[in-house]
Amino acid sequence: MTATDTTSPAGEERCEAPGAADPVAAREAMAARLETAGRLRPGTVREALLSIRREVLIPQAYVRRSVPGEEPPRWDLLDWDTPADRVELLGLLYGGGSVLVQHDGEPLLGRARGARSGGGISSMSSVTGMTAELLQELDLRPGQRVLDVGTGAGITAAVACHVCGDEGVVTLDRGRHLVESAAARLADLGFHPHLVCGAGGEGCPDRSPFDRIFLSYAVRQIPPALAGQLAPEGRLLAHVTTASPSWPALAVVERTAEGTLRSELRAVEFAHRAGHGVDRIWLTEDFRHRIATEPGTWTYVSARELPSTTDRGFWLAADHLLGGDLVRDFGAEHLALGAPGCGSWLRAAPGAQGWHVAARGPRDIWAELHDLADRWRAAGSPDRYRLDFAEDGGQRVSSRDGALAWHLPAPSPVEEGVLS
Repeated sequence: MTATDTTSPAGEERCEAPGAADPVAAREAMAARLETAGRLRPGTVREALLSIRREVLIPQAYVRRSVPGEEPPRWDLLDWDTPADRVELLGLLYGGGSVLVQHDGEPLLGRARGARSGGGISSMSSVTGMTAELLQELDLRPGQRVLDVGTGAGITAAVACHVCGDEGVVTLDRGRHLVESAAARLADLGFHPHLVCGAGGEGCPDRSPFDRIFLSYAVRQIPPALAGQLAPEGRLLAHVTTASPSWPALAVVERTAEGTLRSELRAVEFAHRAGHGVDRIWLTEDFRHRIATEPGTWTYVSARELPSTTDRGFWLAADHLLGGDLVRDFGAEHLALGAPGCGSWLRAAPGAQGWHVAARGPRDIWAELHDLADRWRAAGSPDRYRLDFAEDGGQRVSSRDGALAWHLPAPSPVEEGVLS
């Protein structure tokens, strides 16, 4: 599985494993933290997370040794077979954060531990709390046929095998080395699902239909082939994104007993990383600095109030209806937005007389946001939207009254796996 984007508000706090290299204690501590945070409840997913030995499934993981901005970046590959690495490795595996699994697309089997320099991390597991919540939302049950799209380190596949039995589990990844490693490590745990190397958007038609389909990466549109492989009374979960990483959504797609699709898009705080071929835009450090320090082309005090950060349904609509090219700096003290494509930016801080606004660039972002806020409030301030699949393959999102609506863009050939 892949990790969450880090331009959203800070992710889960990472807690180190106990001082001794005790995997059982580490698993129990992980589950206890998730329960305390309200992200894990009694049931089959909790049982699976307490049972699955991550040190077997992920016997090696990277830890970054370089400081932010240092070039080239440096990592150490820790190895469970090296006793001196075990305490630190347990802290990574059971601490709750993303686990760095693969560097520069390398083979995972037979790697030598030690230092790496340059390049980048090409695969990582997801934040544990988000994974637990999604797997509980998936409602896995014994005997179900499950398609896990995005094998990665194999965590989701292992949970599915533990709950449903491995005969009906298919796990798919475009990375050949990830598939090979997952096959070996899952077998070490006693699981033997069907593993496929291929484009995630194509699914596995030969093994369909599936009762549950889970994507461990974010997409711009639900892959039509996957929706088509969903069985009656089946459920599909996938994060949906634009080019901006700031305001993701969770698509919940269900097929009724009669065979029709019934779906919705929910605004969420965190999401998986964008999948292969999904273009992303970011605020550079220079752009962030300009937003924070420049006086702006115009400044004024506004009495108008925007929806809050927790009104995620508004920001999800803004992400899609205002072009998908606004990125929020969640590290700023107050509201800070930038549009890297045209260079426009907005900085706003609350004061005694209203919001103190500074802005620069060709776009009036403050006015755009308020115009949309009026429409969003008139539509009932939704935090989730209807998702409809058209016969021509289009996917339309709308509020209950239809006043707010947009279309999800079709995937590019690269996203679909037609081009590499």
